[in-house]
Amino acid sequence: MVFDVNETLLNIQALEPHFSRLFGDGRVLGDWFNQVIQYAMALTLAGDYRPFGEFGRAALEMTAEVRRVNLSQRDITQIVDGITHLPPHPEVPDSLAQLKAAGFRLVTLTNSPPAALAAQMANANLQHYFERNFSVDSVRKFKPAPEPYRMVARELGTDTTALRLIAAHAWDVGGAMQAGCAGAFAARNGKALFPLMRRPDIIGRDLREVCHAILDT
Repeated sequence: MVFDVNETLLNIQALEPHFSRLFGDGRVLGDWFNQVIQYAMALTLAGDYRPFGEFGRAALEMTAEVRRVNLSQRDITQIVDGITHLPPHPEVPDSLAQLKAAGFRLVTLTNSPPAALAAQMANANLQHYFERNFSVDSVRKFKPAPEPYRMVARELGTDTTALRLIAAHAWDVGGAMQAGCAGAFAARNGKALFPLMRRPDIIGRDLREVCHAILDT
C-alpha cells in the first residue's frame, strides 16, 4: 500500500487561518496548493526539477501578485514551514493500524523532499505505521510521471502491479494506474475522479472507507 501524504494523510486545511489573515479569504489556500501542484507538473514536463518547497514559495508570490497582496518573507516562511506540521485527518491512524494489522506493507510516496517528509511523519506521529518513506526527489520528477511509482516498486523489490497507490488526488491515482499500479481514491473535500483517466476499483469518501474496501477485497 503506497500512500500519498499531503491531503491524503495530512490535513492542509490547518493552514487556512494563515490565508484568512493574509488574503482575507481562507479559500485562497486551495488556489495556492493547486498552483503548487500545477507548476511542479509543468516543470517536470519541461524537463526541469526544483524541490517542492520552492514551488510553495513561488506559488505564494504569484498568488499574492494576482491578488495585489503584499507578503513578507516571514509570512511566506510561516506557510511553507507549516507544511511540515500538518495534523493527520482524524480517521487516518486507525485506518493505517487496521491495514498494518492485516499484514500489508505500508509506505509513503510524496512530492515533498526527504527532510520535509521525515518532519511531516514525525510531527504527525505516523511514522511507526510505515516501512519506508519515498520522495520523488530520488528520480527528480514529480508525480504523476511514471518514474516515481516505478522507483518505489524497484526499491521494494517488486513490480508496479504489486502496488496500490492510495491518494486524494485523481491525477495521482490515474498516474499510478497508468504506470501499472492498482489505485484507491479518497474523495476528500468534494474531490472527484477525472473522467478521462481509468477508474480505480476502490473509491471512498475518506481513508476509513478506502481501508474497509481494501480489507473486504
